[in-house]
Amino acid sequence: MKICASTYSYGRYGKNGIDFMIDKAAELGFDGIEIVEGTFEGSADIKTAEAVRTKCEEKGLAVASLCTGADLLYGDPAEQTKRLCALADATAAYGAYVMRHDVCYGFRGEKTHRSYDDAIIKIAPVCRAVTEYAQSIGVVTCTENHGFFSQDSARVEKLINAVGHENFGALVDIGNFMCADEDPNFAVGVMSGYARHVHAKDFYLKSGCEIDPGAGWFRSRAGNYLKGTIIGHGDAHAAQSLGILKRSGYDGWISVEFEGMEDNLTGLQLGLENVKRFWEMF
Repeated sequence: MKICASTYSYGRYGKNGIDFMIDKAAELGFDGIEIVEGTFEGSADIKTAEAVRTKCEEKGLAVASLCTGADLLYGDPAEQTKRLCALADATAAYGAYVMRHDVCYGFRGEKTHRSYDDAIIKIAPVCRAVTEYAQSIGVVTCTENHGFFSQDSARVEKLINAVGHENFGALVDIGNFMCADEDPNFAVGVMSGYARHVHAKDFYLKSGCEIDPGAGWFRSRAGNYLKGTIIGHGDAHAAQSLGILKRSGYDGWISVEFEGMEDNLTGLQLGLENVKRFWEMF
């Protein structure tokens, strides 16, 4: 098991650029970094990727993965495939072997009885085409429980099996299941066998029956209140989920993903410490 810092987690510090993020990850004791497209200039460019890879190697770090958005439900399939294959090339240039791409964010302006099964008909073939290309250059692709619509463990599992390719799996985000009002430990138990990469994330949870707590909180799909926080401080029961993953045999990268109101560097440091501590407990 190796732990990386997501470039997404730097928040306001991200304006200091990718060199700062790499230096700080090394200083804090991470094994690597995770690239999130758009968090620094040129993040999808091959030349930038090669320069970042060199900088990381100088600091004793690896690039664990590249994460990007995508809406395969509404985007043109050919254009989406071309774009994601180009990002697989960037992933390889970074020296990483995992690329996470989103798949969709739900139906827009259509009747709500349209099901996830309807969406899979369109998105699964694109996922398969991308992963077939990515496999040819040594990159694994995966989808994350992300974006409210493609977020429940049952839905993500159904998509992976619909794609039906050995090179396509799951980025298991421990906290994100809460956005779909699913118990994260139950969901991680379902998804652990599909895990190709892991995000360690935590949220505070308040019932939607309570008064809106205000700034910093957002609502889950069922209307409960969530707020990001340091891993281990919230209600995701991250230690239990990490134990599930460890017992399942997972031994890949775990990315510290922080989106709380605390200082971002503090969130990264304490998140790293807690992920290490929780993993060693089991």
